[in-house]
Amino acid sequence: MTLKRQRIAELLTEEPGREVLAKGWVRTKRGNKNIVFIALNDGSTINNIQVVCDLSEFRPDDVLKDVTTGACIAVTGKLVESIGGGQKVEIRAGSIEVYGTADPEKYPLQKKGHSMEFLREIAHLRPRTNTFGAVLRIRHAMAYAIHKYFNDHGFYYLHTPIITASDAEGAGAMFQVTTLDMDNPPRKEDGRIDYSQDFFGRHTNLTVSGQLEGELGAMALGNIYTFGPTFRAENSNTPRHLAEFWMVEPEMAFCEIDENMDIAEDFIKSLVSYALENCMDDLLFLNNMFDKDLIDRLKGVVNTEFARITYTEGVDILEKSGEKFEFPVSWGVDLQSEHERFLVERHFKRPVIMTDYPKDIKAFYMKQNDDGKTVRGMDVLFPKIGEIIGGSQREESYDKLMARINELGMDTSCLWWYIDTRRFGTAPHSGFGLGFERLLLFVTGMANIRDVIPFPRTPKSAEF
Repeated sequence: MTLKRQRIAELLTEEPGREVLAKGWVRTKRGNKNIVFIALNDGSTINNIQVVCDLSEFRPDDVLKDVTTGACIAVTGKLVESIGGGQKVEIRAGSIEVYGTADPEKYPLQKKGHSMEFLREIAHLRPRTNTFGAVLRIRHAMAYAIHKYFNDHGFYYLHTPIITASDAEGAGAMFQVTTLDMDNPPRKEDGRIDYSQDFFGRHTNLTVSGQLEGELGAMALGNIYTFGPTFRAENSNTPRHLAEFWMVEPEMAFCEIDENMDIAEDFIKSLVSYALENCMDDLLFLNNMFDKDLIDRLKGVVNTEFARITYTEGVDILEKSGEKFEFPVSWGVDLQSEHERFLVERHFKRPVIMTDYPKDIKAFYMKQNDDGKTVRGMDVLFPKIGEIIGGSQREESYDKLMARINELGMDTSCLWWYIDTRRFGTAPHSGFGLGFERLLLFVTGMANIRDVIPFPRTPKSAEF
């Protein structure tokens, strides 16, 4: 009977006593003239399984010369009780097949302790390290938990377009999509590029958000969510910015700001709980190696009721704090990460949901309050991160929405379909956006957003 390969995560939980087949990559090899110990990992767990080769029994022993760090091998042998500590079983090897060698002189992960900067330069190999294996397994778990949460709560997954003619935030900085010869594009009589001859017959870009299209889905299906890649062409080389990143954006019909806050808090607590329940081995590794407070901080979010304050209350707290901020605080300014983190980490000592922002610093689609100065915006602020969720109740009034669009001098030719939803069966509705990589920064304790996405896209960097 042919043995079937088992994942190492499964083998480590089994009882000893039977023949097994494991396949993976060599993390380390050590030994002497009598015995060789191989640490084998296949990516299914942060933990390696130890393979023991007794050279008095193992044949042919010459195959071991090709078993070096980074090599890919298949091991057939008996699962036995481990004599050493750390795990209850190990494999007593009967035979080894080498699938792929790794030259010890050239394999860049031969040694431990590489810097994050160096590992970003070899993004094609860094998933083989303990750190990035842990991060990528947690990334998968969080993606699954997002879909599970929304499915369990009656939301429908809506695929919104990646190529769009609208700028959801009105902030510009978009990547253009075109098939025109940009060295010699067709032009109109006034010299402007004639995009009517382009593939889509108009000027198009990569999306910055699926929200506007998501609202259309909510106006038909009730509760929807989008989860996909978004793009910003900002020249931002910071630990918190990417040019390509993933956004989770639920939109909910018949939902007002208070319910929106309730859902956002419950949603993110659910995700953190899922990580604590299903990713503990990886979290323990990251806690021990990078952030000693990581697990306590995650548990704190789950077990704490978020503080809820208005923007005006937040500014008042900041102004009276006596703190010397790099960016001065006054009513009407867009709060910076240092302000948000002060409120979360030092004043309230728990996550904060801030509402009722000045309309002049928020997007055109947010519902206007009766004071004429503020809108029903909603940001969830987290320790170490600052803003992790941004959302609002959306303006459902056709007249108020049009007044705001005209006030900002926006071009309605790309938004007619969005405006139409306020003309035909409008309804109160709300939504928010969660930056997936921002979530992962919090859950993993990593310091740079480039280290929680497999292949980061940043200014001057798109090699892998």
